[in-house]
Amino acid sequence: MIFVSAALLMGFTSMAQDSTKKGNLVLSGSVDAYYRFNFANAKDSGHLNNLTSFTNSQNSFELGMASVKADYSIGKAGAVLDLGFGRRAEEFSYNDAGTLAAVKQAYVTYSPSDKVKFTMGKWATHVGYEMPDAYLNRNYSMSYMFSYGPFFHTGIKADFMISKNFSFMAGISNPPDYTAASFEKKFFLGQIHLNTNDGKLGGYLNYVGGKDRSDNSINQFDAVITGVITDKFSVGYNGTVKSVKPGTGNSSSWFGNALYLNFDACSSFGLTARGEYLGDKNGSAGIGTNIFDATLSANIRIGNLTIIPEFRTDAAKDAIFYTNTDKLQPTSRSTDSFILAATFHF
Repeated sequence: MIFVSAALLMGFTSMAQDSTKKGNLVLSGSVDAYYRFNFANAKDSGHLNNLTSFTNSQNSFELGMASVKADYSIGKAGAVLDLGFGRRAEEFSYNDAGTLAAVKQAYVTYSPSDKVKFTMGKWATHVGYEMPDAYLNRNYSMSYMFSYGPFFHTGIKADFMISKNFSFMAGISNPPDYTAASFEKKFFLGQIHLNTNDGKLGGYLNYVGGKDRSDNSINQFDAVITGVITDKFSVGYNGTVKSVKPGTGNSSSWFGNALYLNFDACSSFGLTARGEYLGDKNGSAGIGTNIFDATLSANIRIGNLTIIPEFRTDAAKDAIFYTNTDKLQPTSRSTDSFILAATFHF
């Protein structure tokens, strides 16, 4: 921590000395909206049959998120401010209130060399395959692993580029998804990145661990592997396991595996099939059963606009989904949904 703090102080001093120089400002952003219909249409019970993030609606047109990002750098220092507005942004920062809920990411950086970068602030998690910004994903609905893993971290980290094939990150943060955490114990973050010379095969090994606000010991290991088979076909894999050990009592865990198959017939049309299995028989993630989702999404690209029609099936070992005749208890072990989404980025 001492060497990181010293490096950041040097960065701020350098930026102050370079205040007369012209920096580089990059503005970007995105907007997404969607319509979701669950075919069970359990409106009498009021249940949406949606157990993942960002698509909690039924037979309704919804705004996902309007996002604006400013990235400014001057010399060896820089800062990023990433603001999000809408239901997606509110769910992403679910522990925050007021103006903090709109701050999706905000951090300062200092790079003493092209191989080392220090970051301090709030940033989206390194864990998992999927991203919080809709336009960065080929499926619009989110996976269970994304929804029940961490969303973001607030702390300090250091990225080291050892070679073009190997890099790693280490950091310390508040408990996951907390922007402020006075008196709380801190979490350790880690990542190892490997890739081949041609960039067609790469992988990440991710870690988050520490004690949460309930004094539970948390350890999550996560792996992401991506591969380019041809210029039209690519694959992605995400596997994760998270263990929770209370101060007293037995530990429990949940795990997940997901495979992404991406096919691009041309620059304006692509298909992505996602198959995911989440094991949560002990209820560590809050589902309490094993569950599988199969999602097929088309990507119709018109410049920076992407239209995503999507069909999704969720199937569980136990009856956790509601039908239109269920009143108090769910009776179905599966449910089907359709989403029509549109994303635009600039």
